[in-house]
Order: sequence, then structure tokens, then C-alpha cells
Amino acid sequence: MPPPPPPLGRARRRAAHAFDAALDDAELVATRAALAQGRWQSARSLLALTGDDHDRRGHRVVVLAAESYSAAWAKDWLLAEPDSVDAAVLLAAARVQRALRGKDKPDAAREACHTAAALAPADPTPWLALLLLERTHGDDTAVVRTFEHVRARHSDHHHAHHLMVARLAERRADLGPDPLHEVYDFAAWAAEQAPADSPLAMLPVIAHAERYRVLATAGRVSADPPASGHWTDRRARQVMKAAFDWWLEWEHEGHPRRLVDLNHLAHAKVCEGRGAEAAALFHRIGEHATPAPWSYPDRDPYAAFRAARDRALGTG
Repeated sequence: MPPPPPPLGRARRRAAHAFDAALDDAELVATRAALAQGRWQSARSLLALTGDDHDRRGHRVVVLAAESYSAAWAKDWLLAEPDSVDAAVLLAAARVQRALRGKDKPDAAREACHTAAALAPADPTPWLALLLLERTHGDDTAVVRTFEHVRARHSDHHHAHHLMVARLAERRADLGPDPLHEVYDFAAWAAEQAPADSPLAMLPVIAHAERYRVLATAGRVSADPPASGHWTDRRARQVMKAAFDWWLEWEHEGHPRRLVDLNHLAHAKVCEGRGAEAAALFHRIGEHATPAPWSYPDRDPYAAFRAARDRALGTG
């Protein structure tokens, strides 16, 4: 396989605007600030309160682990509480983030993930951390095996399915646009097997954006998303309509990563030329933009988001 592209959601050019991966989780924002000051007790309390809400736990652990100081404070936490499962999980995720930044060896991060997984056999979060690593550094076998470990513990894990879609979309970029590409089949299968109210209903939209990223980067479609035609063929329109209809019926105000889905759906509606539907989504998104997919394939994501929002809302 060719070398993988930059990790999911990372723009090739550094955006001037700072996106907040915490999204609208105010408790997470406060805990992250406390952890930056070495007060790991706040992280302990937050993760204990999160319990076995696996999507929220994964979201919070990944966001906390992304900070440069997290590994050091997780080690301090483990020194104080050697039996703490949450400390081991946070340390594993932090070592993964360090490995992704080239600050740690991937094998050391893998070992930390397996250690945490052994301590918490029912928790998908150590396997989510490992999937983040394998999505960039692992071969196909490692990616699929790790994804199956996540699914065995939480069958409709939101973040894990997004990572799997991003990886699958990168296969056979040289073939150009292909409505039968395996990433579309995977996304449709995952959406169909999930419960009716699961946000995995949005996964076909994610697959469409990830495949666009790959095709545009390879020069097989226009680097201008609305001009590419990628969102306007019959199949794409059916996917986008089904996703929007699902959102109207099942909107999940409390899902920790719903804003990731809403940004993808708003982007799709902009590219499809459905301004009124995009406007409804932008109202829900507010200021919580996400780098992906506005950065695709190589754009300033915040400028792209603001321009699209202003057009949809008539505020430009």
C-alpha cells in the first residue's frame, strides 16, 4: 500500500482559526483546562461520571489525550493510583497521540493500548485509541482486526466507524469516481445494521466526503467541492436526502459527536446546491465548525465554512 495521507481531519495547510475538538462539551473543556495545570483529579471525576457511555467516553478520552501534557499527567495519576483503569486508558490514548505526532514509537503506543485493554476488557476505548494509530500506521489486517475489537464491545461506535470509512476510502484512488466503491458498501451496511435512531445513519454522507478527499487529492475530480459534481449524481442525492430525512426525524441533541455529522451534512447540502436545507443545519451547528470536511481536499477549513454559512444564511 502507498504511504497514508495525513491523519483524518488534518488540513494540509495550517488554518488560522483554532478548532476545538471538544465541540460543545463544556465539562470536557473545563477538565482539559484543569489537566493542563496538572489537576488530573478533574479527569478522574469526569471519566467516572461518563461511565459506560462509550461514544462520550471515547470522545472525552481522545480530546484529553490530544494535549501535549496529557501523557505526563496520566503517568502522575498512575503513580498515585496504580490500579486506575481510567488513568491507564488515558495514558494509552496520549501515547497514541504522541506517536501520531512523531514523538513516540508506534510499538510503545500499541503496548500501552493492549495494557489498558487488558485492564478494561469490556471497554472499547483502548481499542479506539489503537484504531487511531493503526488508521495511519497499520496495515489493512491490523485496521480491520482493531475495528472488530471496538465493534465487539460497542457495535455502533461512532468514532470507530468514521475512522474505518476514512481508511477504506483511500483504497484504489487511481480508479477515479466509482459508485460501487467498497467504502459506500461498508457505510450502507453499517447504517442498515445499526438501530433506527443511531447516528450511523449519517455514515454514507461521511463516506461520500472521504472518497471525495481521496479523489480530489489524486487529481481525479475538481479540487472545488461544489464544482466537482461529486454530490449531484443520482446516488449521491439519494444518500443526502436519506441522511437529511433521518436528521429531521431523529436529531440527537445529546450525542457527543453529532456536530461532526452536522458539519458533514451541511457541507454536502452546500455542494448539492440545497441552500435552505444547509441553512437549517448551519443554525444547529452555530460556531462549532469541524475541520473535516471543510478542509477537503486542501482548503482553509474555517474560511470555507464561513463562506458556505454566509451564503446559506444570507449574511455574507
